Amino acid sequence: MFHQRTESAADAAGDLLDAYRPGGAFLASPSGVLVGGGAAAVAERLEDVAGLLAQGTADSPAGPVAIGAIPFDGTAPGRLVVPDSVRTAPPLSRSAQGARRQRPLPGPWGMDAVPEPADHVANVDRALKRLAAEEGGLAKIVLARSLRLSGPRPVDTGQLLSNLAWRDPAGYTFAVDLPAPGSEPRTLIGASPELLLAKRGARVVSNPLAGSAPRSADPSKDQHSAVALLGSAKDRHEHAVVADAVAEALRPYCRTLEVPEPELAKTATLWHLSTRITGELVDPDTPSALLAAALHPTPAVCGSPTAAAGEAIAGIEPFDRGFYTGAVGYTDARGDGEWVVSIRCADVAGERLDLFAGGGIVPGSDPDAELAETSVKLRTLLLALGVNQPLSAPVH
Repeated sequence: MFHQRTESAADAAGDLLDAYRPGGAFLASPSGVLVGGGAAAVAERLEDVAGLLAQGTADSPAGPVAIGAIPFDGTAPGRLVVPDSVRTAPPLSRSAQGARRQRPLPGPWGMDAVPEPADHVANVDRALKRLAAEEGGLAKIVLARSLRLSGPRPVDTGQLLSNLAWRDPAGYTFAVDLPAPGSEPRTLIGASPELLLAKRGARVVSNPLAGSAPRSADPSKDQHSAVALLGSAKDRHEHAVVADAVAEALRPYCRTLEVPEPELAKTATLWHLSTRITGELVDPDTPSALLAAALHPTPAVCGSPTAAAGEAIAGIEPFDRGFYTGAVGYTDARGDGEWVVSIRCADVAGERLDLFAGGGIVPGSDPDAELAETSVKLRTLLLALGVNQPLSAPVH
């Protein structure tokens, strides 16, 4: 039995961000900020969280809260923590930034790409050949690449988190503790644009993204890029595969489900095709963790069909994704919660960061364009670190 201390701050979102320390948990979304400290209980799988929360009490009428992450591989253990204490605040977008400035982290940074850019292009070509052969009914494969950075001293995760959060205070920013082989903290940190699932009572929302185009500093070019993306048959097909799969996964749980036409969504670096799917649950007590497990992994991060795409990824990608393209979020004892797809993120331990970026491969994809897309996606973390250099050529 445990008791979770909870505290609500009316206007201290920025203070909670400043107070984050490695080993804790930080989640910021358009609905608010949640910070956890300590570990009263720990689970490895989403299906175990409800039972864990039922064993404790909390100052909050919603009961205890669990915060954490699950990996891309649904059979691998996750890290879901019931903190000793939880502090909440309104969204960062309502908080005055004031003197809180983004500051680059000290370098220099050593960089190693896995695979090298030319090899990623070759991997995309391999995926296209498998799609053309329709192996296992394949319609889409999501391929990723990784970039390992090594700095001169342990990474200041607090400053990196602050840089990510203030760059987009209306987005989804997170830092959660991960299992570590040694004594030093290991952290999954990122700024995801993609909501896997939010659940409040009987209402459920999912906002899949698929199909993207780079932003431009030139307003005319930026608008042209957005319009071209919205009218792209290839990108709309890629997006439809994802949106349809999310809707089908939610439909058995919902009394009503609305799936509108895709719209444009933007981040600082990319335009995305976006569909905001909303539903009313048949049973309002359905836990958000159960719904997140039913959705994960979506075709946005794996491909379609899931089993065949996962097999293709395992045979082509030369690394273990770990918690990249998993999910990060929280759930309370009532089952309400919020989960985001863990993209635009880094796995941080000591002076090392492993960054990841991927893209959906469908018939008609261009290997060089896919490489360029991953380079743009890697810039979210690189710019937060203070690194600004092209990544289409080999890096060392």
